[in-house]
Amino acid sequence: MKVRVLGCSGAIAKDCKTTSFLLDAAMLIDAGTGVGDLTLEEMLGIDHVFLTHSHLDHIAALPLMVDAVASRRKSPVTLHALPETLSALKTHVFNNVIWPDFTLLPTVQNPFIQFSPLSVGEVREIGNLMIEALPASHSVPAVGYAASSAGGVNWVFTGDTGHNPALWSRINQMRVGMLVIETAFSNRESELAVLSKHLAPQTLAQELRHIDQSNLYPIYITHTKPAETNLIMNEIALFEHSTMAGAACEHDIRWLSAGQEFEL
Repeated sequence: MKVRVLGCSGAIAKDCKTTSFLLDAAMLIDAGTGVGDLTLEEMLGIDHVFLTHSHLDHIAALPLMVDAVASRRKSPVTLHALPETLSALKTHVFNNVIWPDFTLLPTVQNPFIQFSPLSVGEVREIGNLMIEALPASHSVPAVGYAASSAGGVNWVFTGDTGHNPALWSRINQMRVGMLVIETAFSNRESELAVLSKHLAPQTLAQELRHIDQSNLYPIYITHTKPAETNLIMNEIALFEHSTMAGAACEHDIRWLSAGQEFEL
């Protein structure tokens, strides 16, 4: 399985693109502004989009991407997400006010997009990939995802999430090859992080204590705010050498950046 990071920033700025990952050239996990780096041919090859939640930084490019290739497609793009997320898209985006209703255009029988509701714990088999919806704890209904090819290790993406014991309970049952976890705020904004159900370095440290020490793997940090990225990474580097970590071993923590490609 190949994973290409299209965007992994918590906001936009020069060289900062919001969340989107391309899996095996035919599937997106989230559709933030990073999708804009794809060519038309690459966009045309995307048949499935799995959304973690409805916030703008995770869906911003979706209407524009579908519009860019709609005239050349012969089948709808399938959007997989929680029912609440799909309802939000229908109400607030594909509503003929913000954007045309692509679930009805050009015809009801052959629309540009189709919705496929999923639930936490559900597994979808798309081609050679298995995609599982993982629990997330965010300010709106949300999920994370685990993706793997047959017999391979899991690429795990938490999505936007705060304190989340259910996630670690499931992850510790998996063969994980790589974990992508958000840390949106620095410690100086830790109260805001808690209120908005995001992580800061000190709460990230607490969450990582739940990882089974017999199954360690690279951990990539995503969704940092551009103005605070350096501070966040410095605070993360410090906590492994402090009592905040509360664990005997150091984690292999790295910074995710747009343009990176991984093969699992």
